[in-house]
Amino acid sequence: MRYPVVIHKDPDSDFGVSVPDLPGCVSGGATVGEALDNVREAIELHLEGMLMDGEPLPPPRSIETYLGDPSYRDGTWALVDVDLSRLDSKARRINITVAERVLALIDDAARRENETRSGFLARVALEYISRYRKAS
Repeated sequence: MRYPVVIHKDPDSDFGVSVPDLPGCVSGGATVGEALDNVREAIELHLEGMLMDGEPLPPPRSIETYLGDPSYRDGTWALVDVDLSRLDSKARRINITVAERVLALIDDAARRENETRSGFLARVALEYISRYRKAS
């Protein structure tokens, strides 16, 4: 799952990063690379907290959604990959059986999304569960 983030830099500060899809999720770092690594961890913690609270995970929107927002006018945009299978610190290996063709389709979709198979399956399962909860 790739969340858009906006990087800000004031002359007398480190780089700050905010995640428009996750209000209140911010981070920073001395370099752009450090700031992006730190915001990835902040996103993972933010999403894990939402899961623990039973809240639905908001899907990431496109950067274009925010381009007209004056709050982000002076920022630089980036996409941060988040592997949802890593959200819980205790990962658990499971064994499932699926048809080879289905597995090939899953792997193709995961590759298109720049995700691991586990991350892709975790994301689509959580999206499905979130839709179900909203409908209930």
